[in-house]
Amino acid sequence: MEYALALLVLTALVAAFVSVPLRRDEAAAGAAEADRRAELEAAKEAKYREIRDAELDFRMGKVSEADHRATDRELRAQAIAILERLDALEPEPVAGRASGEER
Repeated sequence: MEYALALLVLTALVAAFVSVPLRRDEAAAGAAEADRRAELEAAKEAKYREIRDAELDFRMGKVSEADHRATDRELRAQAIAILERLDALEPEPVAGRASGEER
């Protein structure tokens, strides 16, 4: 009986020791995903700012309509590419909700 208990404790310790690197890798992957999401969110906001600035420049008469259309088309294509990369990431967990709880 004591031998079985000692074997069980030893097995649990080995399992815990072996699983530590696996849990660290998951945490590191989650942190990398969060960093990537933050970078893309910042890029999205910067691109939206560029679009607003280009629109303001056009309304102020600083650029021609043809130049504005070309610039606007390119900026919006870049914004769409950023949004697609954001959509490709894993869904961000919603904080403050218990599993299965809906608002």
